[in-house]
Amino acid sequence: SSGINAEYGEIIWFREMAWSAAVQYRVYQVVYQVGVTVSRSSASFYHFKHVHILSILQCVNLVYFVCEARYAFTPHISIIIILIFWEGLLGGGCYVNSFYAIYEQVPHHKREYALGLASVSDSCGIVLAGILATFLHNYICKFRAY
Repeated sequence: SSGINAEYGEIIWFREMAWSAAVQYRVYQVVYQVGVTVSRSSASFYHFKHVHILSILQCVNLVYFVCEARYAFTPHISIIIILIFWEGLLGGGCYVNSFYAIYEQVPHHKREYALGLASVSDSCGIVLAGILATFLHNYICKFRAY
């Protein structure tokens, strides 16, 4: 999610604001990281067993933000900021609950391997998201509605 967030976040900006596009982008990134931190810190309080639901919601966010970057229909930046915080919560929640599930469900003698495989898979997913985001970014900039 973070690779895609970095790509579309740079092209979602509100011209009528006093903040420049660069400031808005930095705000988006900080808000996203705050959401990730909050959700990753929640594992000691709450465990979400249906991680696939978080992934589906991340896909819904992706569709929304790609459409927003293309058509600029969101009326105010506060909505975008709330959705980016939500995106951070989803991404961090998916991450921490996946690792928690491995810790709880995988037998001890296979746990180290499973955690290592999950770490590599996470990194590969981020790389693939970054590649996809590059193509999406170029597409959106080419056919932007405004």
